[in-house]
Amino acid sequence: MIDKEFVGIAAGICTAVSLVPQFLKTIKEKRVEGVSSFVFVVLFFGNSLWVWYGVMLNEWPIIVTNAFSVIMDITMFILKMKYRNKS
Repeated sequence: MIDKEFVGIAAGICTAVSLVPQFLKTIKEKRVEGVSSFVFVVLFFGNSLWVWYGVMLNEWPIIVTNAFSVIMDITMFILKMKYRNKS
């Protein structure tokens, strides 16, 4: 049987790295055409709540993977603002 902690860590990693391709594409092209600011704002709040939830449970896999996601959300929002006039 697969360990539940392994499943949680794997799920967290998949979710956390899901924005990496968009991030790399944005950095490379310096364009944000078609990228929604609203998505990153909603993701920021959702991932922040996951971090809070992880803290309440003292579950480091939840905290770490979602903290990484929060950083990615903030970074993508900043890139959206930085490159918005170049699209």
